[in-house]
Amino acid sequence: MRFVAAFIAVAIVFFGLDFLWLSRFALGLYKREIGPLLLDQPNLPLSAVFYLVFVFGLVLLVVLPALDAGGWLNALWMGALLGLVAYGTFDITNLATLKGWSQTLALADIAWGTALSAISATAGYLAVSALRL
Repeated sequence: MRFVAAFIAVAIVFFGLDFLWLSRFALGLYKREIGPLLLDQPNLPLSAVFYLVFVFGLVLLVVLPALDAGGWLNALWMGALLGLVAYGTFDITNLATLKGWSQTLALADIAWGTALSAISATAGYLAVSALRL
C-alpha cells in the first residue's frame, strides 16, 4: 500500500511540475537552444514510459528507503542525487555526442531535473507519512 500511495503522490507532483516547466517556463529556452531538434508534437506514449520508469525509480530507490529509515531530508537529498545522476547523464552524453545540443540547455535541464526529483521524492515521502502507512 505504501508503494502505491507513494507512486501516486510522486507521479502527480513530478508530472504536474514538469508539465508546467515544459509548457510554460522553459518552452522558449528549448525552442531557442535546440529548436531544430524538437518534434512538432511530443511522442506522448514514449513520454509516458519515461514518467512511469522515473517515478518508479524515485519511489523504489528514494521514497521507500527514506520511509524505512531516513526521514524527509533523506528523501530530499537522495531525490536530488538521483535527479542529478539521471538528468546529468542524459545531458552530458548529449553534449558529448550531438552537434546541436546546447550547454545552456544542459545546465538548465540538469538543475531542473535535480530540483524536480528532490521535490517529488519529498512530496511522496510526506504524503505517505501523513497517511501513516
